[in-house]
Amino acid sequence: MAERWNNRALFALLWPLIIEQLLAVTMGAADTIMVSSVGEFAVSAVNVIDNINNFLIIAFTAMCTGGAVVASQYIGRQNHANSRIAAKQLVYIVVLISLIVMAVALVFCRPIIRLLYGKIEDDVMNAAAIYFFITALSYPFLALNNANAALFRAVGNSRVTMIIALLVNILKIGGNVLFIFVLNLGVLGAALSTLICRIIAALITTSMLYRSNSPISIAGLFNIHFVRSMIKNILNVGLPSGLESSMFMIGRILTQRIFPVFGTSAMAANAITSVINSLSFMIGTAFGIAMLTIVGQCVGAGDYAEVKKQTAKLMKMAYITLFFLSTLVFICRDPLIGLFSLSSEAHVLAKSFLQVHCISMAFGWAMSFALPNALRAAGDARYVMIAATISMWLVRVSSAYLFAFGFGLGPVGVWIAMGADFFVRGVFYCLRWLRGKWQEKRVITD
Repeated sequence: MAERWNNRALFALLWPLIIEQLLAVTMGAADTIMVSSVGEFAVSAVNVIDNINNFLIIAFTAMCTGGAVVASQYIGRQNHANSRIAAKQLVYIVVLISLIVMAVALVFCRPIIRLLYGKIEDDVMNAAAIYFFITALSYPFLALNNANAALFRAVGNSRVTMIIALLVNILKIGGNVLFIFVLNLGVLGAALSTLICRIIAALITTSMLYRSNSPISIAGLFNIHFVRSMIKNILNVGLPSGLESSMFMIGRILTQRIFPVFGTSAMAANAITSVINSLSFMIGTAFGIAMLTIVGQCVGAGDYAEVKKQTAKLMKMAYITLFFLSTLVFICRDPLIGLFSLSSEAHVLAKSFLQVHCISMAFGWAMSFALPNALRAAGDARYVMIAATISMWLVRVSSAYLFAFGFGLGPVGVWIAMGADFFVRGVFYCLRWLRGKWQEKRVITD
């Protein structure tokens, strides 16, 4: 493993991941800019549903983490027969779950929005319902593409997912231009563009994996056969990760309910700030994804010295990168916010949100979101779930309401609470890593 993950191999894995995450952010920002031309109600509506969709994206991705860890550990052991079996089992699991979620979303579209956000303005609700219904149709394709991407990364081939992301995002922008500006479909147009692009991405990546001879090939996928022991291994990592991510997004949605209380300007400012701060944390996400591949393969090979060495190297790189980007965003916050069609009130709020978030991002994000991927890849996903859940409810959610209403800080209090959550959960993870309990965990035994 030491030779496998030298600096050249590490760079080859990281740079496509970083570009892919940057694409996700810049295209997401472009998407929001285009939607903002329709009005603040449209920005708010898309943000409302994106919080729900992001909840599902993160949940699907977390489930895919289980498959990626199992596959990467088998690859580390040079057991390619089992890594291919794990790949197919992962696809079966996530597609089945996504079909169930899609059905629930289609049937209970408006009630779900009301349940999560309470009373919101009629124009925001109508636009949100349209966007929710159309994007819900894309869930199976989204889940399938996430599974395929996780498998490509498990074998260390991040270049493929980068190229697919570039192609799909170009199509997404083109679709937005057609549907929003040419056909004047507004929020409906943005949703249709998202649906079409997710279908295309899933079809391309599935075709590539099906025809591949690599250790994560899914050839024979349609000869459906469930392997109980393999599914159990995947779920032992994926289920705690999925529950943790679900709790995280539920907590986030509960705190997002605070913004409508302070009006549409606060909702729009929050939506825009979320897009801008993604410039920082999405690049950090690339280091977390790399952790899964590298630590998973090293653990599979039984090389724990290399696990510690590579984790320390990735954490150092993540901190340097996030500090630089957070500083850059902090300095350029006014012109960045100015790219969006916001009212003066929303602009001032967005500036305050960014000031708080850039500080917490620079110092707390890497240890709270990159390091736990090393623990997951080693099989310690249950501890990560427990620590994250405790921090979410006792720090982020409780403090958000306390700061916003009890201390009179308003919507800025939500962002302060989020920063506090970064630091608390990060301390939990650092202590676990330093004490070495994760080395006692096992994901695969055969």
